[in-house]
Amino acid sequence: MNVVIGTTQNRALYEDALRVRRLVFIEEQNVPEDEEIDAFENDSFHLVLYDGQTPVGAGRLRFIDEGVSKIERICVLPSYRGRGAGRMVMEAIEQLAKTKGAKTAKLNAQTHAEPFYKKLGYTTVSGVFMDAGIPHVTMVKSLE
Repeated sequence: MNVVIGTTQNRALYEDALRVRRLVFIEEQNVPEDEEIDAFENDSFHLVLYDGQTPVGAGRLRFIDEGVSKIERICVLPSYRGRGAGRMVMEAIEQLAKTKGAKTAKLNAQTHAEPFYKKLGYTTVSGVFMDAGIPHVTMVKSLE
């Protein structure tokens, strides 16, 4: 498996990212499309994890403050979960954030995924809140 990075300018890559996001967030988790696809799409880097030519995972990275990156829309198709695919996406997205000068990574994790992010070194810094009808927590990690 390999990760490819691009922006919305790379239409094919962006469509592959949206394909995975639609399957996971919109179809599986019933997130409304207008909440999943938002105003930050064009200001973000998009990552797609491929198994051969098939997109199986995705993520999005943007910068919200000096030295602070926001990791969003991390998703992996059900048949690839528990096989290291999520870790591959996260390692690639963190490396991109570091390359672009981020010292801190921030994300809003669905509560069921909180243990996954803790294994990657993230710390929970908020109580539970709802986003798109799903319980989340805010987590951070130093990239230095």
